[in-house]
Amino acid sequence: MPGLRTRGLFVTGTDTGVGKTRAAAGLIVALRRCGWRVAGMKPVASGCETTPGGLRNADALALQAASGLDLPYEWVNPYAFAPAIAPHIAAAEVGRSIRFAVITEAFERLARKADCTVVEGVGGWRVPLGPDGDVAALARRLQLPVVLVVGLRLGCLNHAALTADAIRRSGLALLGWVASAVDGNLARLQENLAALADVLPEPCLGILPHQPLADADDIASEFAQGVLGCLRRMA
Repeated sequence: MPGLRTRGLFVTGTDTGVGKTRAAAGLIVALRRCGWRVAGMKPVASGCETTPGGLRNADALALQAASGLDLPYEWVNPYAFAPAIAPHIAAAEVGRSIRFAVITEAFERLARKADCTVVEGVGGWRVPLGPDGDVAALARRLQLPVVLVVGLRLGCLNHAALTADAIRRSGLALLGWVASAVDGNLARLQENLAALADVLPEPCLGILPHQPLADADDIASEFAQGVLGCLRRMA
């Protein structure tokens, strides 16, 4: 879509482990197919592995690979922690604080290299990050519209409604939502999707099937129609 540009969007979830990274990587590839240069960002990540280059997080690496841009890992993931625990606890254990100024600086660097930066949060919308606030406060600091990933499993209707209400109250735009089939055996799948459409008046951008090994290119195809509407709402 020539001439249409945006700073980015913020991907959050109804909980941890609901498929935020799969959705974010798929959105990156879908936006690239529209002719955009897209950067991926995972500002805070716990559960990182030690490598010769330093701590590395699988989710951040997936976003970096999906973007196809040659960007320093430290811009993509400025805060990386080894233990797979709440990030503010992981930071405290190594004597650090997660500061939004550091994240904002990294985001601005990415924004100068891309037409759009897809930022993936950590955990859910209200996960605490440190003295500057929680995930919601970070999204407000970056002033990005939000995409909500709903993990399709028992309890998702309540979690989706609560999270969407919180996003709307934050003053940020909720662009739409993504249904992610994290439970391949969820009973009454179609009925749950219909109920989600009633709970969430914002458009569904895509439905990700229960395919844990699907790559970003496969996932991007699920956004073929939804992402076009998403782009128009970001204009």
